[in-house]
Amino acid sequence: MAEVTAQLVKQLREETSVSMIDCKKALTETEGDLEKAKEYLRKKGLAKGDKMAARQAAEGLVDSYIHTGGRVGVLVEVNCETDFVARGDTFRTLVHDIAIQIAACPNVEYVSVADIPEDLKEREKGIEMGREDLNKKPEKIREQIVQGRIEKLLKERTLLDQPFVKDQTITIDELIRQTISKVGENIKVRRFSRFTLGEGLKNA
Repeated sequence: MAEVTAQLVKQLREETSVSMIDCKKALTETEGDLEKAKEYLRKKGLAKGDKMAARQAAEGLVDSYIHTGGRVGVLVEVNCETDFVARGDTFRTLVHDIAIQIAACPNVEYVSVADIPEDLKEREKGIEMGREDLNKKPEKIREQIVQGRIEKLLKERTLLDQPFVKDQTITIDELIRQTISKVGENIKVRRFSRFTLGEGLKNA
């Protein structure tokens, strides 16, 4: 029996696009056998998201969420492949949960890291490279530390990397992939806007 290591779970996650939790369960059930774990996930209907990711999603839903008290509001567009899925409860629940997630995350500005402008990434890197705590570090070590800090900072600003407010063990990306497996269609968050009462107004 092979040991179910974090590296093995990560490898299965990368090869199947299934959540870390489901990957670990599959490896545990198959005694650490990677190929059998893949078969296990396919039988469970989970290992579908990677193949569907390339398919066009042009249907979907625009949803809104107004937080209690009316001080925060969200509009979000989430796309799927067919109107049939867009009208279904599973997809609608996902979209509403995403809207709630956005309302709960004031620092989130982008859907994914890929959406963050390169100039912003470079600006953040410049700030981190100038931190006093890194002055005496060797350049190679400094680069590694900065890279780790930048990745963390960028993920804090992206929706897909946020822990799901209703289940902190999965991210929004994993939640979407799980829904893809359930409905059998590609799903993409296209755009969103978050409104905070009084934001941008200067005090008189």
